[in-house]
Amino acid sequence: MIMKDTIVLYPALGIGHLVSMVELGKLILTHNPSFSIISLIHTPPNNSNHNNQHTTSTTTFDCDSTSQYMATISPTVPSITFHHIPPPISFPASTTLPPHILTIQLCHHNNQYVGHVLQSISETTNLKAIVMDFFNYSATQVTATLNIPSYFYYTSGASCFAMQLHLPTIHQNTTKSIKDLQMHLQIPGVPKILPTDLPTEVHDRASQSYQVHLVIATSMRDSDGVIINTFDAIEGRVIRALSAGLCLPKGTTPPVFCIGPLISPPCRDEDESGCLSWLDSQPSQSVVLLIFGSMGWFSRTQLKEIAIGLEKSEQRFLWVVRSELDRVNPEPSLEELMPEGFLERTKERGLVVKNWAPQVAILSHNSVGGFVTHCGWNSVLEAICEGVPMVTWPLYAEQKFNRVILVEEMKVALALNESKDGFVTATELRDRVKELMDSDKGNEIRKRILNMKTSALEARAHGGSSPVALNKLAQLWK
Repeated sequence: MIMKDTIVLYPALGIGHLVSMVELGKLILTHNPSFSIISLIHTPPNNSNHNNQHTTSTTTFDCDSTSQYMATISPTVPSITFHHIPPPISFPASTTLPPHILTIQLCHHNNQYVGHVLQSISETTNLKAIVMDFFNYSATQVTATLNIPSYFYYTSGASCFAMQLHLPTIHQNTTKSIKDLQMHLQIPGVPKILPTDLPTEVHDRASQSYQVHLVIATSMRDSDGVIINTFDAIEGRVIRALSAGLCLPKGTTPPVFCIGPLISPPCRDEDESGCLSWLDSQPSQSVVLLIFGSMGWFSRTQLKEIAIGLEKSEQRFLWVVRSELDRVNPEPSLEELMPEGFLERTKERGLVVKNWAPQVAILSHNSVGGFVTHCGWNSVLEAICEGVPMVTWPLYAEQKFNRVILVEEMKVALALNESKDGFVTATELRDRVKELMDSDKGNEIRKRILNMKTSALEARAHGGSSPVALNKLAQLWK
């Protein structure tokens, strides 16, 4: 009996992590149909409080969404199967833990079980490699013992990976916390970075998050390779710096495989809010889209400021609203969240929907000409692949860092100026939206990102940089 070559995918807890990892699995199978793929699935601890915003959010750890998503994959891609890791019986879930720390602790708790599963897979198939999310870095302790080649899938950009890899060097060369450094940070291949543009998780040298990120950097450095969702035409300078080993002056940089842009395909069938049919009636490239990701919640005060800014901009807009008050029961209506009369006054040129809209399908619509984004990397890639210029409004994680790359390196976006607490005024939003949609600078940005759209198509095409990188990876596995 000939045993199949198998790749194990190990996404972090949460639907977003699972979707991106499964898209990678589909890409691998497209070019290497002889592989079989097994994805390990975390189950949230039973004693975590799913209604507590400090522990989780329903969008982050929604078991129903995960189950529904897997049910759509199994019939269409039978070479991808799922193995559920049972919920831990005694897990010290704290209501004060941020989701990323909960995820990291859950992976560490599950290591023994994962070791047994990998051993079992090894006995029945040719287990060639495991590809893991960096939140699951502690699993490298298991894979090293079992001598399984271990790779990371880095779902943000190469610039962000360079920053992560360079963090131990910054740590060695400084004595203060990053938030207290009074200088620009020099990361090879990346524009000068203000310390405050690094993720808040690494600002405090004494914090648990900072220590975790140092260990993550070391784990990725010592891995067999890192797969990154990017491509040369948008991050060429930093990719060259990584390849030359400049981001890790006192160690060996792992092989880097840039297989992007990898994004989910658009789906018009999911348009329950009527966004796409509304866009059908709008002029070409006239609409500004505002979506801020699954965790982009705003206060009532900030929502009203956004509304005033959009109204004063006199631009057409499609705005997906997430309010902090949506976590209470009953949820407030749009009329309660908006300034009085706003929805009526703007109904001819604006559409406001709550909570969710099919972002990829909207960005691919001909009527959309601008995008106010939180700078999550998936959203960035989706905008680039559709040639939609951006206004940047980072909210959390690595998004401030991504803003610097988009504005200063790629030059495909305008930066919103926010106050120290992150508040953006109506006047600032009005000015940036008008500048993007109706100025010489906005036109230059539009031309540049349309060229990148062409480059994205070339990167993914037969013989392009992404299939070439994937082929190199597959040869290592074979």
